[in-house]
Amino acid sequence: MLVGAAFVAVVFLTSMLSGVFGMAGGLVLLWFLLLLFPATTAIAVHGVIQMTANGSRAWLSRQFIVWRIVVLMTLGVLVAAGLLLWIGYSPDAATVSILIGLMPILVWMPRYWFQFDAARPSHALTCGVVSGGLTIAAGVSGPLIDIFFVRSRMDRRQIVATKAMIQVVSHAIKILFYLGSALALSAGEWGIILLAAPFAMLGTHTGNRILARLTDANFRAWTRWIVTAIGAFYFIQGLVLIIRG
Repeated sequence: MLVGAAFVAVVFLTSMLSGVFGMAGGLVLLWFLLLLFPATTAIAVHGVIQMTANGSRAWLSRQFIVWRIVVLMTLGVLVAAGLLLWIGYSPDAATVSILIGLMPILVWMPRYWFQFDAARPSHALTCGVVSGGLTIAAGVSGPLIDIFFVRSRMDRRQIVATKAMIQVVSHAIKILFYLGSALALSAGEWGIILLAAPFAMLGTHTGNRILARLTDANFRAWTRWIVTAIGAFYFIQGLVLIIRG
């Protein structure tokens, strides 16, 4: 009961965080799930919760979704999933932690190094392949997707809405990739997960209200620092797991 209550609370708080910044919450949620399940199962459960949270966020901001970008990125995600399936990829907690820990490097790269823009078709497709692969390999890819969006000319509402929609697609594909691990969960475990789903939507709705009060400048600044702090924690955790292993 205590674990179930903690899980519901974490889902609400992380969904609220993602509702504000379009990511970060998923990183925290995955860390909590890695404490409870093996990596493959944690990523599958994470996909179910994040698909619910992102789905509600996409619905609340549906008028701001740039659908052309979503379609192109979806094609890229499918390519990435096919490649990982072909090589028989299977993650562990140390690999996931190191991959996520390295992500914040991306949000600090000087703008002139990479002129990525999700509004450009080739960039959207590339983002889908790379971010889709990372979503399946490590469970999340928010910071990577971010460099294609934050550096574009879209405002914060378009960024959050479009990212939410493509993450619905990415998490759905991720669930299918790890379907065997998801089906291995007990009925009681699935009951807790389903119970947490409405709290994911409630947290998203709360975060969406906070987002409306942020300026574009504050949105970009806070996103970088929050993701960096979470990434540093993951990286240290990954090193500890490797040393112990």
